[in-house]
Amino acid sequence: MSTCRFAAPACAALASITSCVAALPAHAQESVIVAPAIVTAPIEHSPLQIEFDPKATQPGMPAHDGADYLKNIPGFSVIRKGGVDGDPVLRGMAGSRLNIMLDGEHILGGCGMRMDPPTAYVFPQSFDRVTVIKGPQTVLYGPASGAGTVLFERDPARALKPGVKLDASALRGSHARHDEMIDLNASNGTIYSRLTGTQSEAADYEDGDGRSVHSRYRRWSANGLVGWAPDAHTRIELSAAMSDGEAAYADRGMDGVKFDRTNAGLKFVRTNVSPLVSKIEFQTFYNYVDHVMDNFTLRTPPSPMMRMLSNPDRETFGARALVGFDLGERTQATAGIDHQSNEHSYRAALGAPRVDDAEFGTTGLFGELTHELDDRDRLVAGLRMDNWRARDMRETLTFSTMGMMGVTRANPDAGESRSRTLTSGFARWERRMEGGITTFAGIGHAQRAPDYWELFSGTMNPKESSTTLSAFGTRPEKTTQLDLGVQAKRERLQASLSVFYNRIDDYILIQSKFVKPALMGPGTRLATISRNVDATTWGGEAAVSYSLDAHWRAEGSLAYVRGENDTDNTALAQMTPLQARLGLRWDSGAWSAGGALRIVAAQNRVDPDKGNIVGQDIGPTGGFSTLSMNVGYKPMAGIALVAGVDNLFDRTYAEHISRSGATIAGFEQTLRINEPGRTLWLRAQVELD
Repeated sequence: MSTCRFAAPACAALASITSCVAALPAHAQESVIVAPAIVTAPIEHSPLQIEFDPKATQPGMPAHDGADYLKNIPGFSVIRKGGVDGDPVLRGMAGSRLNIMLDGEHILGGCGMRMDPPTAYVFPQSFDRVTVIKGPQTVLYGPASGAGTVLFERDPARALKPGVKLDASALRGSHARHDEMIDLNASNGTIYSRLTGTQSEAADYEDGDGRSVHSRYRRWSANGLVGWAPDAHTRIELSAAMSDGEAAYADRGMDGVKFDRTNAGLKFVRTNVSPLVSKIEFQTFYNYVDHVMDNFTLRTPPSPMMRMLSNPDRETFGARALVGFDLGERTQATAGIDHQSNEHSYRAALGAPRVDDAEFGTTGLFGELTHELDDRDRLVAGLRMDNWRARDMRETLTFSTMGMMGVTRANPDAGESRSRTLTSGFARWERRMEGGITTFAGIGHAQRAPDYWELFSGTMNPKESSTTLSAFGTRPEKTTQLDLGVQAKRERLQASLSVFYNRIDDYILIQSKFVKPALMGPGTRLATISRNVDATTWGGEAAVSYSLDAHWRAEGSLAYVRGENDTDNTALAQMTPLQARLGLRWDSGAWSAGGALRIVAAQNRVDPDKGNIVGQDIGPTGGFSTLSMNVGYKPMAGIALVAGVDNLFDRTYAEHISRSGATIAGFEQTLRINEPGRTLWLRAQVELD
């Protein structure tokens, strides 16, 4: 892309924002915006927990969805499918092993092939805080997950602050990428409101060799909130959200042409209730996702007679109530109950009757306690019990044969229901030492029920077990993990190290190309199955940040995970390779600049055709390195400009856990989906009080 094509829309975006600023009174222009910051080594601010400001600049181009944001955090990777909607992976674990919550709500996508993971409905800059909790070290946020929990949250204090506050940003980049976001808060201290609108769009990107990748997308969202705070300790909020879009995928035979989400929520919070009760909170929500995928809107179908369409949807209800207790000067506790139910259906033509295929429900009781043993030592522990229920509503199962007409068979589990009581918990000891050093040791156990994608996963080629046509009998997964670590926080130095050892009983493995008897006549066929195996993983992350002087800061991080499939005596599939990040930043106040180098090792420990609900191992990969650079300028208080370049040397590479490339008319098929080549971008941000 030429410099003129990049600069013209970027300057137009900047001009539109700065003209709005110039029209405001002088006192409104005196607010301070968060300085551009490169974060290659995020330090745990408390054991196994990291917090981020999603409005601050990340090492590369600002993220367009939640997974794209999380990939900058050591230990995370993204399974690429196209230009958007990748699945985040933490320590080699993806899908429902990683708990994702948006403002306290669970959002479950409609697509049976994971076109819309929860992070697909996240525009990071529209949130105020992102929190990552590693491992099974909390029980407060819904059904247990072994890898960790990610919270995308909006800060209520931001909306409660009297006056009017505006955040806005615009981005222009290579491959016709453009993002716009506006976030408006208004409050008189008692009644408050918040309106947020986002839009993100891009054309097909090119890899380092100039090959176009089927990856264009368009997304928009609108969120609204109104609240009442009759006093300093009470808050009632009513919220609503809508979003939609379309996305092309380079890894499959269909694209997403509709992602229509409707949301409504209600929240009540009361603090300082009594000397014993510190907090009472209640939240309920409704989410509906109506998803359409086809092979003719965003691509040319193989022939006019091979046009395909599918229209799944999912309806989710949830509620959560908790009470916080002050049990003494050294002891605090939280106890509560939460519930979630969802129904999934599909149809093969718009306007046709919908057919229900699955129902799920989970009701959980939980409690978490923090006790200060003395001035140095603290104990944190929690316990959770979930009653999980599922019902298989598929009367028949349809299997594709050589990609052509399907073969239909009766579902052996039609109408059957399952229920299990699952127990999870953790305990962690922390010690604060002299010199700003904290050490910790924790053990956690999480029992996770199989999810929709592990049991059902669509209308064509549904999941099977190794012995039957249905995977409905797949056993729950049981994770037991030991976490150890140390943190150091001093005037110029911050550092953290966390390591883990994880034993997973009944790990739910997804295996493709499994040989089974043919559905018609003699012979065999290849099936995709869910099966339980025993597995072990271990690894960790290290990060260090050092201020060289008042203007320069150096950062570095390292992440590694290794997995073993103990049942098959092979490497555990879909493990990310060793990765290192190095960063250097200079900041004078008005001007800033920085660079981030990412180095990824080769991965030779693979088990082809095995993996998770998102993807399976393809084969070994070589190592690679990429360099990103940016420069920032604040022309006045409340305005920040950042320009950058990603993949500076235009390398051609693909992530190890990338999906396989599909055959798409007009595009060259590649073994994996290659990452974007050299990418230029410019972002303008305004923050006004």
